Amino acid sequence: MKQADAKKTLTPKLRFPEFRDAWKAFTVGDFFDLTYKAEKPATFEIDKILTVKLHANGVVKNQKTTLTGGANYFKRRAGQFIFSKIDLLNGAFGIVNDALDGFSSSSDVPAFTFNRKHSSSFFLSWLKANYQRLEIERTGTSNTLKRVSPESFLSLEILGPSAVEQQKIANCLTSLDELIAAQGRKVEALKAHKKGLMQQLFPSEGETLPRLRFTEFGDKAEWESVELASICRIQRGKFTHRPRNDPRFFGGPHAFIQTGDVVRANGGAVVASQSLNELGLSVSKLFKPTIVLITIAANIGDTAILETEACFTDSVVGLIPEGERVTPRFLESMMRLKKEHLNQVATTGAQKNINNEILESLDVLVPSIEEQLKIDGCLCSLDARIAAEAEKLDALKTHKKGLMQQLFPSPVGD
Repeated sequence: MKQADAKKTLTPKLRFPEFRDAWKAFTVGDFFDLTYKAEKPATFEIDKILTVKLHANGVVKNQKTTLTGGANYFKRRAGQFIFSKIDLLNGAFGIVNDALDGFSSSSDVPAFTFNRKHSSSFFLSWLKANYQRLEIERTGTSNTLKRVSPESFLSLEILGPSAVEQQKIANCLTSLDELIAAQGRKVEALKAHKKGLMQQLFPSEGETLPRLRFTEFGDKAEWESVELASICRIQRGKFTHRPRNDPRFFGGPHAFIQTGDVVRANGGAVVASQSLNELGLSVSKLFKPTIVLITIAANIGDTAILETEACFTDSVVGLIPEGERVTPRFLESMMRLKKEHLNQVATTGAQKNINNEILESLDVLVPSIEEQLKIDGCLCSLDARIAAEAEKLDALKTHKKGLMQQLFPSPVGD
């Protein structure tokens, strides 16, 4: 390698102006105190103890696990770095927080204590930026349970600057994390506000009037109780071929809605994750917008709005407004509030489900079209604000991802 190329490899694309020295090669083990003695296995009574679950986003979450003994479990401490031998390359790692101090994990979730020569925050940011590109051996006899050994992990090369620059980078990313967390809380607060508002804009169980009503409708009649089948046609989606995943039917111009697409829409406009060709269309059915979609198997009662022509699977039902009794958006909001009830009345078997008959006889309350449109407008305005704030959150996450790519040199060269 030429000297100029080596300099490029050891220097990130973006640096703070006060730093000029090339980055140096360390190993992961240089960040940890490896001189301490191995901890003895913890001893437990047969009971539920605190363990953790590592998620792909690196967040450590606690759960209770029942053990029949503690011979292979070890106490872990706040501030330690832990990772899953099986899922390290899927992002299953993190630093133990204060709330989880003293939790227990097996040797499949090893723990390491940081030393004071380097920044722990810098290390974690480096790993988050690069874990998907790490060239590291995984061993074991099973393809699904191959593991990353602690020795292989600790011997990985990591490019890093001085401790001062490490901390500068860590502080920068921590500040950005705080912005992202604050924006995330704002989005969640708006979603919670909308949920609470909907519960007030629609009558509670056993009542015929909402707790919160727009002034111009305060002296109007009570909402009318009707069966769902009287205000909309109820048609189940269609895909008759088995097996469902036969590739001959997919990859064409016709959008094909799956149950997961409805769940992800969370009451909004649904986006298809698959499409059908003409052969696929021959075993399915094309629906015209604007209608409400509702899931009837496994996930029951999740709703979405179909705003473009599409087919959908037979585990999804289309609610097609008829006449001028109900607007699609009001119908979606009303059905979303029925999710708990639909789960209670669902039939049980291999999996819970509901059918057209249950939906057809479902009692619902509807006001005048004018009041429905007023409610629609209120909720749509709130949806637009939530979408705008969620877009800001996504932009911050994208900015951080791009920033990290420039702040850290690639571990395998450019």
